[in-house]
Amino acid sequence: MATATETGHVTGTKDKDYDLIWYVEACLDNALRLETCIQDAEGSNDAELAELFRKAQADSRKGAQMGKELLRSRLTTPQTDAAAEAAEAAIEALTIPNF
Repeated sequence: MATATETGHVTGTKDKDYDLIWYVEACLDNALRLETCIQDAEGSNDAELAELFRKAQADSRKGAQMGKELLRSRLTTPQTDAAAEAAEAAIEALTIPNF
């Protein structure tokens, strides 16, 4: 979200934090979308294309996991136990099933 000025006053979230949250969501969304692509390729008996989509899906999952770990570390730094538990619950909600 490259902007000339910080827009956190509008969203209540600093741009860099918003960008990290967006990144995790985009990776998860991409992994879900790629599942449909894999099924389409398999339905057309295109093993090569299905394998490409599987590799891309694995990369998206890896990106989401890396982003979640960074988000977790930033949300749980100097907080109370209750705040840390709430942050952990929010991060765990950002998961996709393993296909």
